[in-house]
Amino acid sequence: MSFLVSKHAREKYKVSVRVFPYDFAGSVFDTREIQGLAHHLSAERFLLAQNEKPVKAGELNAISLIDEIFRLVIKEYQKQNSSPVLAAFYSDLEKGLGEQTLKELVRNYCLAYKPREGLQSKTELDRFLNESTRGVANQEIVLENLVLLYIATQNPALQPFTELIWEPSLVNAETFKRFSRISEDFFARQPSFAPGQYTLINMLKSPALFAPYSIPRQLEYIKEQWAFLLGDLLLRLLRGLDFLKEEEKTGFTGPGPAQVPVFDASDFLSLEANGAEFAAFSKDSDWMPRLVLMAKNVYVWLHQLSRQYNRPIQTLDQIPEEELETLSRRGISGLWLIGLWQRSPASAKIKQLCGNPDANSSAYSLFAYRIADNLGGDGACENLKQKAQRFGIRLASDMVPNHMGIDSEWVNRHPDWFLSLPDSPYPSYQFSGPDLSSDENITIQIEDHYYDRSDAAVVFRRWDKRSGDVKYIYHGNDGTSMPWNDTAQLNYLDAEVREAIIQTILDVARRFPIIRFDAAMTLAKKHIQRLWYPEPGAGGAIPSRSFFAISKAEFEQALPKEFWREVVERVEKEVPDTLLLAEAFWLMEGYFVRSLGMHRVYNSAFMHMLRNEDNAGYRTLIKNTLDFDPQILKRYVNFMNNPDERTAIDQFGNGDKYFGVCTLMATLPGLPMYGHGQFEGFTEKYGMEYSRALLEENVDDSLMRRHELEIFPLLFRREMFAGVENFNLYDFITSQGETNENVFAYTNQLLNHKTLVIYNNAYEKASGRITQAYQYASTKNPAEKRPISSILQFLELPENGQGYLRFHDLSTRMHYLRPVQEIRREGFSFELNGFEHHVFTDFRVVHADPIHDYDELYKAVGHTGVPDLDQVLERIRLSPVLTPLNSIINEEFLGILHKAAKKPSFKVSGKLMDQLEEKINHLIQAVKWLSRCQSSTGPLVEELCRLMQFLIQLPSLEKTFAGAGFTRVGNFLARINQEVLEQPADWKVLVSWVVVSKLGKLVNLKDNAETSVVWLDEWDLAHPLVEELRRMHVAEDKVSEYKALLKIATLHQCWFREYGEEAVEDILQRWVNTPEIHAYLKINLYEGKAWYKKESFSKLILWMETMTILDSAEEKNANLVNLAEKISTLEDLTTKIKELDANSEYQVDVLLKNARGLNQP
Repeated sequence: MSFLVSKHAREKYKVSVRVFPYDFAGSVFDTREIQGLAHHLSAERFLLAQNEKPVKAGELNAISLIDEIFRLVIKEYQKQNSSPVLAAFYSDLEKGLGEQTLKELVRNYCLAYKPREGLQSKTELDRFLNESTRGVANQEIVLENLVLLYIATQNPALQPFTELIWEPSLVNAETFKRFSRISEDFFARQPSFAPGQYTLINMLKSPALFAPYSIPRQLEYIKEQWAFLLGDLLLRLLRGLDFLKEEEKTGFTGPGPAQVPVFDASDFLSLEANGAEFAAFSKDSDWMPRLVLMAKNVYVWLHQLSRQYNRPIQTLDQIPEEELETLSRRGISGLWLIGLWQRSPASAKIKQLCGNPDANSSAYSLFAYRIADNLGGDGACENLKQKAQRFGIRLASDMVPNHMGIDSEWVNRHPDWFLSLPDSPYPSYQFSGPDLSSDENITIQIEDHYYDRSDAAVVFRRWDKRSGDVKYIYHGNDGTSMPWNDTAQLNYLDAEVREAIIQTILDVARRFPIIRFDAAMTLAKKHIQRLWYPEPGAGGAIPSRSFFAISKAEFEQALPKEFWREVVERVEKEVPDTLLLAEAFWLMEGYFVRSLGMHRVYNSAFMHMLRNEDNAGYRTLIKNTLDFDPQILKRYVNFMNNPDERTAIDQFGNGDKYFGVCTLMATLPGLPMYGHGQFEGFTEKYGMEYSRALLEENVDDSLMRRHELEIFPLLFRREMFAGVENFNLYDFITSQGETNENVFAYTNQLLNHKTLVIYNNAYEKASGRITQAYQYASTKNPAEKRPISSILQFLELPENGQGYLRFHDLSTRMHYLRPVQEIRREGFSFELNGFEHHVFTDFRVVHADPIHDYDELYKAVGHTGVPDLDQVLERIRLSPVLTPLNSIINEEFLGILHKAAKKPSFKVSGKLMDQLEEKINHLIQAVKWLSRCQSSTGPLVEELCRLMQFLIQLPSLEKTFAGAGFTRVGNFLARINQEVLEQPADWKVLVSWVVVSKLGKLVNLKDNAETSVVWLDEWDLAHPLVEELRRMHVAEDKVSEYKALLKIATLHQCWFREYGEEAVEDILQRWVNTPEIHAYLKINLYEGKAWYKKESFSKLILWMETMTILDSAEEKNANLVNLAEKISTLEDLTTKIKELDANSEYQVDVLLKNARGLNQP
């Protein structure tokens, strides 16, 4: 160390003579001493003024370096001059100040700065000034120090250190000011200092002129401008800059925003290949491209399962098979169980002492690599593994190679395997807190300030009570966040440590076919050196490690081969068929898979960029990857959240944006990884220390249904999307010829299965087309470009432009049609709403023929998707029938009929009947044409008109019966009116039934109901009704029920006349044995019993009653008395059936058994 320290400061702060000797010779660089001095200065300032900034040891070191470099500059300056410059300077000063005044100045300096210990009396001072030190006259040495003191007074950056450097009585004296002016004048007359042609004084001032208020920038200036002078001092200067960087680090900011990789072959150079750039991808096993990974925080999951199944589920073997089956049914084939290993007890203690009494140990602070005892140990894990295999699920485990828990078995048994110091790196560190060790022979303490969160020390203290050995072991650290205070950093320059880790990895691989390596990027060679053994000038990532800087050559000698490359090779040889997955950031993703050979690597840019809608950035990332080596793209692990990030729902919402990005994840090359609770819509982020979920959240059923419809089907097709051999990315071109960067459009192909995915990751609508694919590197030889491809080639469209392209959307299940000629002329065009997505497949070119009128079909649907193109084609063929049917079953006309039925008058308008007769006649004529029958249509038209008229009159009929004294019948009809005719949906179903149920009579009087049912299905006669119900926003399940009722009512339209007199048991047997009724009642077996749905049974009875009343319209010579008698008999029967229903407990057998009892005396 070297700089002027005043006598007063030496005594006040007890400055070490060993580190700051009086004569600047033989000094020792001691970080503890310089940090101690900084600590004393800071403490003193804090006592005087609490708002003072602390003194930084790095700046004290930098001041010392600058002082030492200045002395080197003076020495070099003297070498350049043949005459003794300082002797001449002394003579000049004698003339300018006077001999006596100069001597007084020199003596005052010696008293203030004490250039030699013991200088007290005038005699001792005179003797000192007349002597030499190492061949240099002491007078000249003092002059040099006075010059440097003057230079120091001109440096504003040294103002905070004036108490240490300046003696006010000296530097403020008029003599010193005159000395300064004479110095400037003297050296201005001396030869300049080559090569900068500075005067000596100006050269020494130049760093402060460049950066008046920054010591670090002054040191940078010296490094850039004076490197030719520095020699061995350059290395110390670089370390000094690293020391400053460590102290100037502005807190822990995390890994920062996602960046677009720009691949450079030089980044992939390998020492193992003699410096050549080459690809060393690991080969996939056949199951790896199909893998879909689900992450589960194991303790949280067990707690949630316990709540779900209402029983304790605490060990791995207790996980229900139903859960594994559910995961498999959703397309999950890999289960990453976070937190399996035996955790560090100290980790839990730290978190509890810091205010979280429920905390478990962190999943990444491990005691040992064995399955945790409270999870059931290795046996329970093996049991789960076997069960999961039955459902096609492979288990994945974490491996945390960077560090172990601070009280782990390895810290206890092999403390030398960890990076450590014999002394604390900073004097401010204190280790007086609780002992965290579970071993009575060892004390483990983290630094005190962790407990009040006022500081984040880089080391913890380990004391072996048996030997007395004390080590300050570094915490695990990636340089971007706080040190992981429950971990101990392994020393990767130790070959024994590396081998121990590799053996552990091999053991994990024998148990788990998928291994995720936590923070893998920290163990790439470049980052091991950057973090722990920085090259001089490249430090600053982790405080205090700049003092352990070594050169690149020294580092390479200690670690000649990439650790991860060795891991990959050893696993491939000893435990093949293991998928190795690296959590890696810092733009190392490509390097990890292409050079190091990992099978898969994290791609956090997917989550960050798509969440932030940095769509241009992510499309550039894809293009850059394809340009360099497409094989990298298929090895990305894409995710919408991971255990360290906010939940997917929190980041992406639960609407169209979420499902659009989720679709990209499911269909881009790579490995999709889903987070714990993502499908369920859980909002809580589970910390690594959680033993249970803090929130009791329920599954978002609507979100789960969308997953079932849009995402899970894609996961079962992962192999179609996973590869890059046939992957093509397209620009989405607007009508102005510009690229809309918000739209992702890409195609892929596996054998004959082709897919086109398109998604607009923006709120704004997008309109445009895709034509030509982005040209990128060949998957076989990245040095070559693939041939240019177009959407026309992908779709294999005929050059003559004839025909139509049919295709299907897996996301919406809609089907589409486009003219081939249009696509060839304009490209494949789309109009997309905000966050709209599609996954198109099943492409085929079709041509019109007599049966398939695609021209009419395209006129009907255009670019709009429909649930079933063939159904629409069939409707076009059936339009002669469906059009007149639609003229009756539509909102307007059904409203007219309903309004007529509500009138109090029994009479129906003749105009309405004429209109109705015309519509029914058109319908019957169309049915006659389509069925090619020769029957007369008149009788059926007349019957349907009569039946419709009776339906309209039915509401008035209740008053007629009541007025005639048939009160019971009137009440019965009033109930029918209220429960059927006054319900808008039921009314429309009833009108549809009247229109279609008798159509079979046109060709088959005997089995007309069966014929009507056949036409109902084949001709889709229920379609107008279904569309009308949907227009009314009737739920789809209810629409299906009404459609089933229409069919049942048609099939059993004459049930009361045909078998109404049979025993009640026989009637019920007929009903439950009819497939349509069986399905409508939702009859199902559970625990050996047949159950039915009560609400459906009640509705069935109501409709059987209504049809019987309407069937009376066909009876000839029917009068009020006969009709009343029939309705009374009907009510007696249905009342019995309702009573049986009420006592059946919804069991079919009980219903029939009780009905059987009605027949017994």
